[in-house]
Amino acid sequence: MLTTSPARIAVLLCALSTANCVFAAEVWIGTGGHSLSKGIYRCTLNVEDGKLSVPTLVAEVRAPGFLARHPTLPCLYAVGTLNKQPSVAAWKIEKSDKGPTLKLLNSVAVGDGGATHLAIDASGKTIVTAQYGRGSTAVFSLNEDGSITERTQLIPHQDASGVRPNQTSPHPHWAGFSPDNKFAFVPDLGKDEVIIYRLNADTSTLQAHGAGTVPPGAGPRHMKFHPNGKWIYVLNENDVSVTHFEYNAEDGVMKPGDTKAAVPKEELAKELKFSASEIRIHPNGRFLYSANRGHDTITAFRIHQETGQLTVIERENVRGARPRNFNLDPTGKWLLAAGQDSHTVASFAVDQNTGELSYNHSIVFAPNPICILIE
Repeated sequence: MLTTSPARIAVLLCALSTANCVFAAEVWIGTGGHSLSKGIYRCTLNVEDGKLSVPTLVAEVRAPGFLARHPTLPCLYAVGTLNKQPSVAAWKIEKSDKGPTLKLLNSVAVGDGGATHLAIDASGKTIVTAQYGRGSTAVFSLNEDGSITERTQLIPHQDASGVRPNQTSPHPHWAGFSPDNKFAFVPDLGKDEVIIYRLNADTSTLQAHGAGTVPPGAGPRHMKFHPNGKWIYVLNENDVSVTHFEYNAEDGVMKPGDTKAAVPKEELAKELKFSASEIRIHPNGRFLYSANRGHDTITAFRIHQETGQLTVIERENVRGARPRNFNLDPTGKWLLAAGQDSHTVASFAVDQNTGELSYNHSIVFAPNPICILIE
């Protein structure tokens, strides 16, 4: 059965309505451990003109870095510190006259240091987290109301490639699932591999299945599936590049193809410190975007519709410092870029034909933003 997000439904209703309709997408902002940050913030994005409202605090929690939304329930999840423990927390999204608010349902300790990323499977039964510092993957089960039941597994990652100074031990950095919900994927920066697990969503458990390999020293950080389900794109933090994989959904196998630089090496040579941070694919499947810290840009790529290979379109300045994260709204018309060091979120228009970005002159203050979730 086909499903669609509340944001897409609202946009379609607006398009069909004879009355004027301006839809505001909800924007949830996860933040880091900076003294300016108090927790999770919320603002709105006007999908007609791309303007952002002023973010407001909706949940007090220390360093609620990455956020995730339940696929069917009005629940939001974050990794952060609660009760002085690195944890995964669940909030219920409640309506109010002033907009959605968050009510804490519960939290469960990770038990192996802080998590750097989390994801919820399509059935809404399982959460997987990646622990960069301790080098592990954790699994949690969910109750029917969206609260967290318990941690069901803790899987240590073994060995590392040792090619770069930050690769002397395993460093899982992201978690996600295949479109058919049969497999879970955890890119490990320290191993130069994307670890693949077979998922049992009913028992909230993972079983080792295999791995996809990037070039030595590249340092895989995040990844995304193309809408066709046949291609995977892995963002390499160290090399500031993207590796294209052919994906066999039946067997859960990743076959590596070309790796494309997001920024020329001669430009990176001018930076004292640089690294890639986030990767997104446009809803139309024609364009891919990656963020470049240090260079402070987002690279736009064109995706060849027959081969999946990438070609650089442009590199757009994010109008901020250290773009830790960015995201596209459900319509694909707008891109929001978070400047971690500049404490900003800036809005860009996305050309639907060329994939190019244009600064929308809408920029708001958000303390230490490191995750942008739009719905």
